[in-house]
Formats: sequence, structure tokens, C-alpha cells
Amino acid sequence: MTLNERISKIIEYSQLSSSEFADEVEVQRSSISHITSGRNKPSLDFLIKVKEKFPEIQWDWLINGEGEMLMDHENEKVSEEKKSIPLPDLFAMIDDDNFGKTESEDRIEFQKPRDFPLPKSGTAQEVLSDSQPLETNKIMEESQHSDKQNNKIKRIVIFYENGKFESYEP
Repeated sequence: MTLNERISKIIEYSQLSSSEFADEVEVQRSSISHITSGRNKPSLDFLIKVKEKFPEIQWDWLINGEGEMLMDHENEKVSEEKKSIPLPDLFAMIDDDNFGKTESEDRIEFQKPRDFPLPKSGTAQEVLSDSQPLETNKIMEESQHSDKQNNKIKRIVIFYENGKFESYEP
């Protein structure tokens, strides 16, 4: 059986007309006519579209004509079982109240931050005193100081633990 004949058999299996089948797999109607008549061979893109619309058709049969056209019922049941397994809600697994805490016997403690080694050439204060500030720091400080004078409160938003919030505008 040729590839073109297998496409004709899929159209027959779908119980659609050639034009309805073309619309279903989203190809031009003329390409279905050309494939079924044997004038053209179907492209890989066309075969992928057919397989996406009819997942029960086996690839080996569609491409090589080997095996059965449809998957056996055991494989279908396995694939249906795989589809029906729900994915866990990962955010629901997080204990928000104790996030970032570790249990130590009967009490809960916050994790301590890691200590990073200081540079070998003296203490951190010596290293900072050796460095020189950039000229841009002075400009940034001046702009921040002038911004503070012009800043006015636009809105205050309060968030509650139950998910509600209130917004106040002075």
C-alpha cells in the first residue's frame, strides 16, 4: 500500500469528506485531491498535521505501511492513564508560615546566613579605607537629597493575611 493510499484510508476512517478532512488537518483542499490521486506525495508537515489530529494512528503504519493502522487497545489504555494523572500543585506544598526556617528539636530557627571569608590583605575596614569613591557617588547623593524634598505620598496600601487589602490616598 502506497503512502497516498494510506492517506485515502485515513480519510475513509475519519468519515469526513475530502474537503472536511482538509479543513480538519488545516491544509488546502487541493492538496488532498493531489495526494489521493497520486499526483503529489504528502510532505512531512502534512503527515505531522494528520498525526496530531488522529493520534490513534501509528507512525510506523503511516510512514512505512508496517503494522496496524490503529494502536491496539492496551496502548490506548496506558496513554489514557498517563493523561489522567494530575500534576501536583507545587505552591500548595510550601508551608508559607515556616518558609526559610529549619526545625531544631522542639523549636524552629531561622537559617543563618553563610559567612564569607574576608580578603587576605587586612580587614574589611582597611580594604574600604583604601578605596576611593567615584565622582558619580556625589552626584547620586545630591539627586537623592533633592528627590526627598519633592517626594509626597501618593497612596498607602495595606495587605492583610487573608489576602484582602485596603488602599488609602491622602
